[in-house]
Amino acid sequence: MLEVDSMENPMDPGRSRAFAGRRVAITGASGSLGLALLRAFHGCGASLVALTTRVEPLELGSSDGTPIALEQVTWSCGHEADLRELFSQVDILVINHGINLHGDRSATGLERSLEVNALSCLRLLELFAAAPPSSPSAQPAKGPQPCREVWINTSEAEILPAVSPLYEISKRLVGQLVSLRALDLAGPELRIRRLVLGPFRSNLNPIGLMGAAFVAQAVLRLAAWDWGLIIVTPNPLTYVLFPFVVLARWTYLGLFSRPSSSSEAPTPST
Repeated sequence: MLEVDSMENPMDPGRSRAFAGRRVAITGASGSLGLALLRAFHGCGASLVALTTRVEPLELGSSDGTPIALEQVTWSCGHEADLRELFSQVDILVINHGINLHGDRSATGLERSLEVNALSCLRLLELFAAAPPSSPSAQPAKGPQPCREVWINTSEAEILPAVSPLYEISKRLVGQLVSLRALDLAGPELRIRRLVLGPFRSNLNPIGLMGAAFVAQAVLRLAAWDWGLIIVTPNPLTYVLFPFVVLARWTYLGLFSRPSSSSEAPTPST
């Protein structure tokens, strides 16, 4: 039986070098995967910023019970511009928040799903790309300085059924938007990684096959190996289909769209 509930975390030197000293901000930080990613980045020596809609203090401990130091920032969809100044001091932004309304197909549910799962993600991407870094973070003395990065959790629901129509529609939209904007935003100064994750246990999906800690450790391992398309799922079809879908989408969008004339991000609503 495949063990997908846990993963030993003897921090290998590769991951430590990749993320040590970097300032990482994670949306959806109070969710199952958000908490697991915070712990995983902490194990790599990163400085943590938890972006969450909750106002209660987020208390996080490592596997041995030691409290983990982090900065908690409260934000909400529609107020992404409030994070503009913070983004100038962040090296890696992990866009990880989302909602799953399951069988809802109401107009209100559709609007909410698109706002949280797609449009908010796009605003955060644009703001982070436009924010000039205030100062380089502490990095090892040797080797080239790593560029800033955005990691976007889109889910394998981009291309496969998730038994939740609004979730699938919103995830397909954010996948298309990321592919489109990456043509202009991605470059030597900004790396955009796509996280394609299968069903893991969380409040959104209590019957997921994988544990959040397993997924978080796998994501960081593949990122340390310099993968841009990070797939973690027990479904072999995703590994076969997703690279083809992304390549075909980039080719189509590159052929039938024009480069943007300005790198400035649109001003989000406040």
